[in-house]
Amino acid sequence: MRKYSLLLLLLNTLLPVYAAPPSFTVGWSIYVGWNPYFYMAKSGILKRWADKYNVDIKVQRFDYAPSLDAFVAKNIDACTMTNMEALDMPAASGVDTTAIIVGDFSNGNDAVMVRNNLSFAQLSGKQVMLVQKTVSEYLFERGMVMNGQQGEIKKVKLLNTSDSDIVGAFMNNPSSEAVVTWKPLVSQIRSVKGVTTIFDSSKIPGEILDLLVVRTDILNRPDGSGARFAKAITGAWYETLSQLATKGAIGDKAASGVAAASGDTLASIREQLSTTHMFYQPASAVEFTLSADLKQKMELVRQFCFRHGLLGENSKSVDDVAIQFPDKFVEGKKDRVRLRFDPAYMQLAAGGKL
Repeated sequence: MRKYSLLLLLLNTLLPVYAAPPSFTVGWSIYVGWNPYFYMAKSGILKRWADKYNVDIKVQRFDYAPSLDAFVAKNIDACTMTNMEALDMPAASGVDTTAIIVGDFSNGNDAVMVRNNLSFAQLSGKQVMLVQKTVSEYLFERGMVMNGQQGEIKKVKLLNTSDSDIVGAFMNNPSSEAVVTWKPLVSQIRSVKGVTTIFDSSKIPGEILDLLVVRTDILNRPDGSGARFAKAITGAWYETLSQLATKGAIGDKAASGVAAASGDTLASIREQLSTTHMFYQPASAVEFTLSADLKQKMELVRQFCFRHGLLGENSKSVDDVAIQFPDKFVEGKKDRVRLRFDPAYMQLAAGGKL
């Protein structure tokens, strides 16, 4: 009996050692700034970092809108999204969200294109194809304002067109004169004779950001597993970007792996990367996240979201969904913070402390 009891005691002591590590799921969707998550999983980079921090990390591909829905529903723990969607989806839905990786900003990937050499001044009363209430509409409005047409915005007829249909809808209808979308769709539309670009995201650098966001409650788990997850995914991200930024065979292998996520060629993904300002070095991402520029750009984004009713039906003020920056400055009501920028994990990467 005594031997049996001792055996049970020994087993109970050893069981926690062999317990499965806590598991986390990251949602991503096809876009040049997010395709590296596919490669980091396929290449084994992610597993090495996950093993280092005794966590299990899965990456799951979604279409973009469903990825946001899954994150809001708390079916996944982290998700890739733009700064605008981080504010008007999870944050506006009451999900306390923290951006831990500022990966890049669109630097020409998003564009306003026209037929017949139209200018912004000639778009009043005309139809423009885009995915409404997304960064495409934001880009279009910024183009109108920066070209002196703010008063004409409401006179433009926006035709809500899904990203899966927009290329064919525009290319097959010569009477359609304007369209707003993102790469690689932009590259396909630009190949049409007579189509020109009149505005793109390089004119508003840093305003369309690509982030990895995590539910704040995940990061704050008392057992520390959420923080270990954040360290692992951040370490894997910057190892992947380091390979992607390397010239020669290593860089080509990484870029090909990134291209495979969306069925692109190496040449195509290189072209998309050329109009994406990747923060290849964690120090540069930290510098941007700590800058006053981020506050100014997020102020533009939150005002757009409020004007278009994207902060929730019950939001009476732009301040009802607040943003907290690394210095604890808050845009909005301090008791309504729902989106946080936390560079702590990027800082660890920059200091070689991961």
